[in-house]
Amino acid sequence: MNALRLLGDSLAPAVDLVYPPRCPCCGDGIERQEGLCLDCWQGLVLLGEPSCATCRRPIRNSGAEEGAVCAACLADPPRHSGIYAATLYNDTSRRLVLAFKHGRRIALARMMAKLIQRRLPDPGGGCLLIPVPLHRRRLWVRGYNQAALLAQELGRIGAGVVAVDALRRTKATPSLGGLGRKARERALSGAIAIAPAWQQKIAGRDVLLVDDVVTSGATSERCTRVLLKAGAKSVRIASFTRVLSEIEWQAKTSMENETPEVR
Repeated sequence: MNALRLLGDSLAPAVDLVYPPRCPCCGDGIERQEGLCLDCWQGLVLLGEPSCATCRRPIRNSGAEEGAVCAACLADPPRHSGIYAATLYNDTSRRLVLAFKHGRRIALARMMAKLIQRRLPDPGGGCLLIPVPLHRRRLWVRGYNQAALLAQELGRIGAGVVAVDALRRTKATPSLGGLGRKARERALSGAIAIAPAWQQKIAGRDVLLVDDVVTSGATSERCTRVLLKAGAKSVRIASFTRVLSEIEWQAKTSMENETPEVR
């Protein structure tokens, strides 16, 4: 892998000559193929502390005590052990995700994974890195699973052990946009399963469930249930960007106007 990296670096000037580097968000010229222009970097809202001790949701009160829990978790504690998102969903992160997921800008995976890693509590942990799966029909159309690319890059920078095929999507699911909680649960019922080869390997392991964006959390919640049922010690969720609930439906509508079928 290091040899491939060195080969890629050596060929970079020639590639840049044929395909001048451009920002994947706005299209402006940039210095290197991997990265963003200054304005788009400044447009990203990087998440940090303080945050909810349960779900890692940002807490606006800068004086919040350590261990503070948000109202949503007090009302309905999640099964997962936190959502570690690199950025807050906004127009910049939305355009970046769309370029990565549908614009075939798969080279963005390395940069996005590095931003995710800075949010993880234990960057050098030995957890399993399991991507949210795509249905085979969607995988055939898109050609790749963006969550799997992120998981592989996280594995390369030491965030855990990649288990790219541990989860399977056993049925195609419709767009979840506009559906209520119960309707989303029905749509996802039976849609996620542990791959047979991993049935005995997940018990007792800490899992990092990897995805590009967390919106309503319905898909990650279903994956978490399946993993915990299989005996996972804990399930944390790692994503590049996260939609906060107060703008959830507006954001989901925006994403799905350009992405007719999320999975």
